[in-house]
Amino acid sequence: MRNLKQLAPVLVSAGILLAGNGLQGTLITLRADLEGFSPSVIGLIGATYYFGFMLGCRHAPPLISAVGHIRVFAAFAAIGAVGALMMSFLVEALSWMAIRFVMGIVFAGLSMVIESWLNERAGSQDRGRVLGLYRTVDLAAVTGGQFLLPVVGPQGSEIFAVVAIFFCLALVPVTLTRSPSPQAPKSHKIKLAAIWAISPLAAVGTLTIGLTNSAFRLIGPLYAGQVGFDVLQVALFMSAGIVGGAIMPLPFGWLSDRFDRRKVMITATAGAALSGLFLTTLSGETPNLILLGSFLFGAFALPLYSLSIAHANDFAKQGEFIEVAAGLLFLFAIGAAIGPFAASLVIEWYGPAAVFAYTTAMHALLLVFVLFRMIARPSVPREKRKSFVAYMRTSPAIFRLARRARSKRKMPDDKS
Repeated sequence: MRNLKQLAPVLVSAGILLAGNGLQGTLITLRADLEGFSPSVIGLIGATYYFGFMLGCRHAPPLISAVGHIRVFAAFAAIGAVGALMMSFLVEALSWMAIRFVMGIVFAGLSMVIESWLNERAGSQDRGRVLGLYRTVDLAAVTGGQFLLPVVGPQGSEIFAVVAIFFCLALVPVTLTRSPSPQAPKSHKIKLAAIWAISPLAAVGTLTIGLTNSAFRLIGPLYAGQVGFDVLQVALFMSAGIVGGAIMPLPFGWLSDRFDRRKVMITATAGAALSGLFLTTLSGETPNLILLGSFLFGAFALPLYSLSIAHANDFAKQGEFIEVAAGLLFLFAIGAAIGPFAASLVIEWYGPAAVFAYTTAMHALLLVFVLFRMIARPSVPREKRKSFVAYMRTSPAIFRLARRARSKRKMPDDKS
């Protein structure tokens, strides 16, 4: 418990940071729509964030090694605050793309600082609790941040100032903490051919999840606004999907530890496809049905990321887990960089409901691939599977924390 107290400032900073970034993601889509940006331009703005995120994941570790966790956190949080303020008076598409690209780099670095700090400073007996607490902070912060939009409103410069305030406030707990900085996270080579050799299904799964989940996160607010939702309803729409995605990983994980994971992936993928179809054809403009569809989409689609990683870990050898995590993260980011733009094009061509026709098609293709892999490769026996861990964030550092939490849970069995 002592370690949890020492990590409290880092968790508080994480919550403030995640609330600001969650608010900013929804805000930019809504504000861009109000400013008259076309859906395809909004999609490109969303895509540039993930291109920056990929770059940040590759180059943040050497920077942290050079100057330390606190300095990198302070510098990146300051850049994030400046970026948010610049978007309030540089209301122009190319400027927003450039700023969002930088923000992707910034948030990758900030996430890596926080998650590597949690990883190194959590004691062995506390790692499982720290991981669960971090997921709770993530859920509460991102969900709560959505509801500042209807309070402040997406118009004007005030809401961008609120985002900047969050980034600045996130500095306070980390810079005042007495806890020593951890060792810098290591960079890992990304070998996509090796990832494919270990698990083609995990590679295709994470790429597909990047294509669909990023579309929901960054284009979902545009869909909700174009079907007639006001700002409060947009916040509810996004929160419903986030909450659904937070509730269901554990039941799916429990099932996947006991049955063939690919059968559980079939269930989740089919559910994601059907919930997308529901939002496309059945919900119309009935708010309650659309909110239900968002919840169901999040409940089935978001856990697929964790299921894919767990499936890859079943086939990975000892010492390959970090390389697998980094490679799957890279594939996710590739999909996430493409997804918002692809989804924005279908909205521009066919109307708002088409965004979930797009996600339905992607999940349907993944479903076919899962069935193909079940024929091509036998399942891993239950006693040889790695335990499922639900992942909420997308930084390589958190995979080390989760892997060590798994190892700690297995120690009693290993000794017996």
